[in-house]
Amino acid sequence: MGTLTLVRHGQASFGAADYDQLSPLGQQQSVLLGEYFRHKGQAFDAVLTGSLKRHAQTWAGIAEGAQWAAPPTPLVWPGLNEYDAEAVITAIHPQPLCKPDTPEAYRHHFRLLRDGLTQWMAGVVSPRGMPTYDDFRAGVVGALEHVRSQCSGQVLLVSSGGPIATAVGHVLGTTPETTIELNLRIRNSALTEFAFSARRHMLLTFNTLPHLDTPERSGLVSHA
Repeated sequence: MGTLTLVRHGQASFGAADYDQLSPLGQQQSVLLGEYFRHKGQAFDAVLTGSLKRHAQTWAGIAEGAQWAAPPTPLVWPGLNEYDAEAVITAIHPQPLCKPDTPEAYRHHFRLLRDGLTQWMAGVVSPRGMPTYDDFRAGVVGALEHVRSQCSGQVLLVSSGGPIATAVGHVLGTTPETTIELNLRIRNSALTEFAFSARRHMLLTFNTLPHLDTPERSGLVSHA
């Protein structure tokens, strides 16, 4: 029996020209997570990451905070990359949107994203430059199967909210609507844990922030 710890990347640069870049807060979250692993005496036998910059930067921050003498070389798995939220929204709302800079603008953005994800998962729309949802899901499931069949002990996986929610949905057999709600609630740098055997994965925890779970760090919690 092994344990797979799935980590959502630290806060990226929501609303910026290049979202795929950790913000200063995201870098801090990642280092604090590594420090949490160090204080816990936690090491990993294998690491998987997506191929996005924010995944690599989150892993680098974790390794910095953990101060491992010889951290594992991560296996880069493109099937763990996030969907393109802008393409999902554009598929159902072709008109340009203003940069979300008010609470209502943020709510509108996520209402559109939820609707677009629902239609993408149902095969109603095909966002530009994106795979079908079945292919997206297959990339995530392939990573889980790799862990189940090729790994043992403690495994770390650094990815994004969409793939992590898809992994949880796959393990629990949730509906698409529930998978979307899981996705939109995963916090930056949050941990989700599976126990795994040669036969299956089993959910242990979801969306926890043990490294930020103190009053003085409550202001470091973020979602976007």
